[in-house]
Amino acid sequence: MSKEANSTYNCENLGLTGVPDTLPNTTEFLEFGFNFLPTLENTTFSRLVDLIFLDLTRCQINWVHEDTFQNHHQLNTIVLTGNPLIFMAETSLNGPMSLQHLFLIQTGISNLEFIPSQNLENLESLYLGSNHISSIKFPENFPTQNLKVLDFQNNAIHYLSSEDLHALEKTTNLSLNFNGNDIKGIEAGAFHSKIFQSLNFGGTLNLSVVLKGLQNSSIQSLWLGSYEDTDDQDLTSAMFDGLCEMSVESINLQKQYISDISSTTFRCFTQLQELDLTANHLNELPSGIKGMKALKKLVLNVNIFDQLCQISAASFPSLLDLSIKGNKKKLDLGVGCLEKLENLQKLDLSHSDIEASDCCNIQLKNLSHLQYLNLSYNEPLGLQSQAFKECPQLEGLDLAFTRWYVKGPQSPFQNLHILQVLNLSHCLLDTSNQHLLTGLVDLRHLNLQGNHFQDGSISKTNLLQTLRSLEILILSSCDLLSIDKQAFQSLGKLSHVDLSYNNLMGNSIDALSHLQGIYLNMAANNIHVIPSHLLLTLSQQSTINLSHNPLDCTCSNIHFITWYKENLQKFEGSEDTKCANPPSLKGVKLSDVKLSCGITAMGIFFLVVFLFLIALLLIFSVKFLLRWKYQHI
Repeated sequence: MSKEANSTYNCENLGLTGVPDTLPNTTEFLEFGFNFLPTLENTTFSRLVDLIFLDLTRCQINWVHEDTFQNHHQLNTIVLTGNPLIFMAETSLNGPMSLQHLFLIQTGISNLEFIPSQNLENLESLYLGSNHISSIKFPENFPTQNLKVLDFQNNAIHYLSSEDLHALEKTTNLSLNFNGNDIKGIEAGAFHSKIFQSLNFGGTLNLSVVLKGLQNSSIQSLWLGSYEDTDDQDLTSAMFDGLCEMSVESINLQKQYISDISSTTFRCFTQLQELDLTANHLNELPSGIKGMKALKKLVLNVNIFDQLCQISAASFPSLLDLSIKGNKKKLDLGVGCLEKLENLQKLDLSHSDIEASDCCNIQLKNLSHLQYLNLSYNEPLGLQSQAFKECPQLEGLDLAFTRWYVKGPQSPFQNLHILQVLNLSHCLLDTSNQHLLTGLVDLRHLNLQGNHFQDGSISKTNLLQTLRSLEILILSSCDLLSIDKQAFQSLGKLSHVDLSYNNLMGNSIDALSHLQGIYLNMAANNIHVIPSHLLLTLSQQSTINLSHNPLDCTCSNIHFITWYKENLQKFEGSEDTKCANPPSLKGVKLSDVKLSCGITAMGIFFLVVFLFLIALLLIFSVKFLLRWKYQHI
């Protein structure tokens, strides 16, 4: 049994057949899965009257008897996932004043009448996935009025009738999941005038049946995608005609294929605010698409475009968010392909093998409102001086794992005065260029992970000195050997410093002596001994990680070890903060080390001899001086 937080306990997979006596009566959150409780009775958890959350996943439960939870008035969530239920008494869920979440996933249920309906008036989410349910018809007295989530994924539901959906008439903004059921038919009018937060028909083979069946409904998010382990469907434009008879804000068509795609394919998409066409085998979007002025987000990930201009950006003038991530061909940015998207705020072009020798102003022309740009995991880019002059409103820029070089004397970030987050991890930067980051006056978060510094050292003058607003600095895996004491002197606002996975010694901590209350991660370095004069610097910080360092557990490190044991609350990773030396203590947690560093008998002997010799030396010196003085009177 382990305590994870106040009133939260984990007793999973301990072979228990009942509640252990060591579990406090005040327990509120209990993970009890993977134990053995074939029968639940009113005495099983009777002592734990404060329970709010109870997880009984895969406890081999067959029977849930009357009034099992009668004393648990605060119980909010019950998880019975993976139990082969044979019987649940009608009053088995009585007791909780506001039971809101019930998980009956993979329990063998084939009929909704199996679920006890008493005391479920406040139920908000009911999870019934991976069972044998063929009809969603609830018993007449089943309370559904407060349901917000109803999950039927991976069952055997193939037909939806008006009668089936009658019990859901009182629900509002329901999220209903039929994923993996392959709906083959929907009775006309079954969804008439119904309003849904989301509907998921993922894996359905005949989308035209679904779209016709949803006529006269209102849906915020409609999921019609497929999966990697299913065959691609060959959809036609005519299949989307049903969209004209319903109200939808967002549609996901992941991994579908529209064989006759044209501008008319989109004639019923005009109300959409979000459209996801991930992995649709698209090599272009047709020109002449009209009426898509409401679209705010377009996802075109994992397609086969040759050039950015092939997405016909001018057809989506109100777009705020565009993602073309993971393009399967080398994507040419072209010239001004997105200039009609003057309202665009977020652009993701990562993992698309983009290569450009003169980037990025002509490619990002007229994107003056862009706030976030992701160019990570691409081919080498030649960045101009002020490479992002067209995007002065950028707040986040990600160039991780994209090797880039500067074409010109000035920083490519010169005009990004409000940029707050910059990811330059694994870019093989020229860190000796002290002007590389000039202009980033408001930068708060900088990731330089995986870059290298000359001679493995950050000197007193370095490329970080102009970043006076920096709060988070990540320098992990940079092969650092040392940091000058003055290297971070101008970074007075730092609150998070990650120096993990380098080769730093303990004295590098001195570079942080001017900082207070920071999170400091120095895990997996080469720290053996921390000198006592650095304990003041460590004392000033809020959280410290020194795990996976080859720490000395000898008397040379006694001051740090003593201080460490007195300040365990400051440290994370204590389980992996262990001794490496001497060999007899290797692998022992630092918090368990006991050292005796008093002077030994042999030490006392040598000290006495040393003091005796000093005394003799003083006596002979005095005699010599007196004799010399007498001879020279």
